[in-house]
Amino acid sequence: MNTPLPYGADPLAITRRHFFSRTARGLGVMALSGLLPRVLASAPGPRVGGLPEFPNFPPKAKRVIYLFQSGAPSQVDLFDYKPLLNKLHGEQLPDAVRDGQRLTGMTAQQASIPLAGSVFAFKQAGPSGGWFSELLPHTAAVADDLCVVRSMYTEAINHDPAITFFQTGSQIAGRPSFGAWVHYGLGTEDANLPAFIVLITPNKNDQPLYSRLWGSGFLDPRYQGIQFRAGPEPILYMANPDGPCGTGRRALLDTLGALSRHEYDQELDPAIESRVAQYEMAYRMQTSVPEVTDLAKEPESTFALYGPDSRKPGTFAANCLLARRLAERGVRFIQLYHQGWDQHDNLPSGIRVQTRETDQASAALVKDLKQRGMLDDTLVIWGGEFGRTCYSQGRLTKDNYGRDHHPRCFTVWMAGGGVKPGLTYGHTDPYCYNIADADGNVLHPDKSTFTPGAVHVHDLQATILHLLGIDHERLTYAYQGRRFRLTDVHGFVVKDLLA
Repeated sequence: MNTPLPYGADPLAITRRHFFSRTARGLGVMALSGLLPRVLASAPGPRVGGLPEFPNFPPKAKRVIYLFQSGAPSQVDLFDYKPLLNKLHGEQLPDAVRDGQRLTGMTAQQASIPLAGSVFAFKQAGPSGGWFSELLPHTAAVADDLCVVRSMYTEAINHDPAITFFQTGSQIAGRPSFGAWVHYGLGTEDANLPAFIVLITPNKNDQPLYSRLWGSGFLDPRYQGIQFRAGPEPILYMANPDGPCGTGRRALLDTLGALSRHEYDQELDPAIESRVAQYEMAYRMQTSVPEVTDLAKEPESTFALYGPDSRKPGTFAANCLLARRLAERGVRFIQLYHQGWDQHDNLPSGIRVQTRETDQASAALVKDLKQRGMLDDTLVIWGGEFGRTCYSQGRLTKDNYGRDHHPRCFTVWMAGGGVKPGLTYGHTDPYCYNIADADGNVLHPDKSTFTPGAVHVHDLQATILHLLGIDHERLTYAYQGRRFRLTDVHGFVVKDLLA
């Protein structure tokens, strides 16, 4: 008796599916014969997975390490030197500068909006001459390797939609994350480790990070990011329980795979294949993950480079060091999250803590990759979801203030991977309120057209994909009647940032 067709199914599509399901086992054996040597050797090899037409052109970067500073670092106190703010400290933000732009509900009810100059000293660094705060001495030491973009802008003004926008290309939850898109398009260089790995500094505040930020959305679940945690069990529930031996575990997976293939023959559900693929990945990671997360064999010089926190599992410094080890093994997209930058009050004391935790390790990662010959094909990105205001939220004193959310202009930096080193790109007006041209004239960028000197979130995403050899308009996925992409229907490659 013939197997009944699923409701609404196309008989021709079912015929094709049955053909491939019947032949896939033989093809799978052929693929496995080529895969096993790399699995057993636990070393990067030729690409596994990805779309056949990707990369679309020769890439500059093979992998990405994204140091996401959740909460929005203050560009006014770190990268964008504005002496006028110190001169006008305490005076009101001019209406002509604000030009009717919206404020958040946290500031809109204030009786006054006083300008707040930074309490931190700035100086230029290296032959490239970029300005850096005294809070970033280590970052300033690698200034000539950095591409600093001071003219980022976004339309999101609250944390959750703003972070979601950077990580998925949409302010609305549910889209695939950046790393998932990259895994989908380019695959991985190491079958023993996920192509997309997430590392998070332990939470010290009540601002959450949701797993959907590294989820696969409507893509296959195998493309989602895998979170590594600090401690003896980096991935939850991956270790074998007491009792089963390795041979028994392998036999269990083989039996489970056979049952799943039988179920697939009946249901033709791609999720079944994805589930089996995840089981197999977990089995391989039982060997590969303990090796890559064991920092004990790193020399003393490496710990000295990253700082004393690098010996403490889960810290930002330890995660930066682990990111380098993952990059060495061919992991395609490594996402670090560091929280705590949301300083609505007591910013001077709060930002000192954040920079003390991140400055040395961020710069060390750039130095470490460079000395190993990996910086040329590894793109490092540092930045948050928006900027902070030039005026004070709450009470202003001579040496204390807070800063509200500011989407109109902010700073990110990149290093390696084909970006232009020693470049400071873009300008802001003397108040650090709007993007401006080199003469200080305010620009009014529109994301639907490219404005030289201004970089929208989608422009940054398009540029990162370009460095990976991907035309952002071609990396699409058909879902619910339309083709989606990371950059939605916008985005321009900022060629001035390319080396």
